[in-house]
Amino acid sequence: MSFHMIGTQRSGSNLLRLMLNQVDGLAAPHPPHILKRLTPLLGVYGDLNQSFSQLVDDACRLVELNPVNWEGVSLDREDVASRCREKSLVAIYFAIYDVLAETWGANSWCCKSLANVAYLPEIADYADDAKFIYLYRDGRDVALSFQKAVVGEKHIYQIAQAWAKSQRLALKMRDRISADRFYSISYEGLLEDPETNLKGLCGFLGVDYNPQMLNFHKSKEATSAAKSSSLWGNVTQPIMKQNTKKFLKQATDEEITIFELVAGDVLDALDYERVKIAKGSTIEFCSSAIEQFKTINEELKQKMRQKMDPEDLKRRDLQANLLKEIEARDISIAA
Repeated sequence: MSFHMIGTQRSGSNLLRLMLNQVDGLAAPHPPHILKRLTPLLGVYGDLNQSFSQLVDDACRLVELNPVNWEGVSLDREDVASRCREKSLVAIYFAIYDVLAETWGANSWCCKSLANVAYLPEIADYADDAKFIYLYRDGRDVALSFQKAVVGEKHIYQIAQAWAKSQRLALKMRDRISADRFYSISYEGLLEDPETNLKGLCGFLGVDYNPQMLNFHKSKEATSAAKSSSLWGNVTQPIMKQNTKKFLKQATDEEITIFELVAGDVLDALDYERVKIAKGSTIEFCSSAIEQFKTINEELKQKMRQKMDPEDLKRRDLQANLLKEIEARDISIAA
């Protein structure tokens, strides 16, 4: 059985992943983001009937270069290919996670690559028993977290756009798929009453609730993640119940206003109260303002990269360099 966490980064996905990793028979590793990173490069491979083995090898290499190691997992390329029911990237994705689950002695797995929200139809079509966990958080707090993180957009406008797009995709899937395959859980609810929320989620997944889920921060996997990047430093700490509505004190009035103008409809749909803009109100930003936001965003991203821990940057560049290598290939050779 496969479970796919969807939504937007900085919404508590590592917290929930580590909790799920305490469930007997369920493997929830740190994700190498197979679909997110390789789908945009599929054109390089040409006809997959001819280049499928190359795609399999690249996907396996992406896993092997993951900042957080998949302990004990060895990916035999021929074995991975043989598990694929079709020659597609989504088939490789499933095959690789199946290998992981078997290696870890699990009968099911959970991928926490929230960016898979962009590939829901492909996932649902490939496996009609796949289940989706929609984890969401107040986008204004997500924005604060992204502004401090070493990844992602940095200007409130770009963050609001990206957050709203992901939530709309998730909500669209919720409306078209059966309730027994789609479960929504909020970050705020998880912090406020973790036991009740986790029991509800476990019921949906068809697994037994394990009290050790609340001791996620003591796990070996939590320690490994925290050592790999400053992004995940908090995962070795107990649940931070007060880690909500931080935007009320830390975001400027202008930032909150921009976010609510861009993504107010999604805040409404998820029952988050607006604080600056009346419900239903919206405006279109002019092209010059958007260009200014874009320029500021790129400048802030560059400054953040310069502040990154060299070792963290080195680990992340391993995957980035692989993607650059793939992109530079001659499509005629791949075909």
